[in-house]
Amino acid sequence: MNRLSAMEAFVRVMETGSFSGAARQLRIGQPAVSKAVAQIEDRLGVRLLLRTTHGLTPTESGQSFYDHAKRAIEEAEEAELAARGAGAALSGRLRVCAAVTFARLHVIPRLKAFLDQHPALEVDVVLDDRNVDLVEAGIDVALRMGSLTDSSLTARKIGQARRLVIGTPAYFKEAGTPKTPSDLADHESIIYDQRGGGTAWTFRQGAAEIAITLKGRVRVTAAEGVREAVLGGLGLTVSSEWMFSPELRSCGVLAVLEDWSLPAMDLWAVFPTGRQASAKARAFATFIEGCISGESISDEETIAAE
Repeated sequence: MNRLSAMEAFVRVMETGSFSGAARQLRIGQPAVSKAVAQIEDRLGVRLLLRTTHGLTPTESGQSFYDHAKRAIEEAEEAELAARGAGAALSGRLRVCAAVTFARLHVIPRLKAFLDQHPALEVDVVLDDRNVDLVEAGIDVALRMGSLTDSSLTARKIGQARRLVIGTPAYFKEAGTPKTPSDLADHESIIYDQRGGGTAWTFRQGAAEIAITLKGRVRVTAAEGVREAVLGGLGLTVSSEWMFSPELRSCGVLAVLEDWSLPAMDLWAVFPTGRQASAKARAFATFIEGCISGESISDEETIAAE
């Protein structure tokens, strides 16, 4: 293992907190990772990591080496691309994280086009509705929706979609179609029990505002469950149009109260804090931004991208 590869192994150990975690991300055996770190320590003549009851803890030298090694790896990648010119091919592995439903509907179907553009690139897609620790999970770029509560994050807004009240034609035929937001009190709602969901919503129409609280016997902690509950006729829901875009196009679901507006749903490309976003991560974010900005749910509306 050359010096740059050994540094990358050490960086992964630091970010995952274990030799086994680094090995999984690098797709090599754990002994190879342990050997790489030991070789660095022998060459430098200092201890970089200490084993404790809580796992691996970096020494002062280890933390300093990590900071410089991380920067060196990123600079090496950037230098290689710069030397090859503007048409340089991206290579290596890119780790992307996104919510399950958004990725299934809007990212994975487009991966072939992205990989066709960059044939030397490999992509790991981590699907999780939770906001995972990007550094610990070794993520290069995450796609997150809604408001970003952590002001320390390095992020770029790459898209925006409407929130809508959505249900199946069969549900509205049986329960009636709400004419005003206040009518939602008489409907069964599927509650997305995560940040960005919930029961309290404010509808706006010009200067008018109506605050409502949805009621429902079904609460779901994953967007996939919300989709299946709505498509199964259990009730209506408040959701971004991204979650139901195929069914909105096919009229498998209907949006109601469209003359009232709800807070829009923003899409962000989020990069690990404390280091420059890699060229691979930036290219992926730009690719998804282009896909989202060109996506249309109806003839009257096009998703806006910043």
